[in-house]
Amino acid sequence: MKTGIKLDDRDLAILKILQEEGRITKAALAERVNLSAAPCWERLKRLEKAGVIVGYEAKLSLSLLSPLTMVLVEVELDSHKTADFERFERAVHDYPEILECWAVGGGIDYVLKVFSKDIDSYQRFIDRMLDADIGLRRYYTYVVTKQVKSESKVPLDALV
Repeated sequence: MKTGIKLDDRDLAILKILQEEGRITKAALAERVNLSAAPCWERLKRLEKAGVIVGYEAKLSLSLLSPLTMVLVEVELDSHKTADFERFERAVHDYPEILECWAVGGGIDYVLKVFSKDIDSYQRFIDRMLDADIGLRRYYTYVVTKQVKSESKVPLDALV
């Protein structure tokens, strides 16, 4: 793990617990990692300051909020100059439908995770991207028909 910060067993224990129970109290966290409150709090602040912990958030069941269509999109750009990649990556931030974007190798340039109300809304979103002159050459759409696994927790034991 390239963090620029040395992680020991207690740090890893803190991270594992926070991935499972992000709303745990600091006192309960300290007890679970066998530290007093002050040293545990110092470790937590150090992990946040180092950027290892980037935030705390609730995981929502989107299907209970509204019917949504998830689409994975492979994207090819017109050109492969640095400025073209930068232009596309800046533009991605302007589309709230794009929840995640990965730059990848192997024939395509990016993979997007897109949510829309329905397929018609998705197509209007793609049309806006094509009209935006952000270098989008070709795209491939994969409509998600069933979610088999969704895991936001990093397998720390396998990485360290």
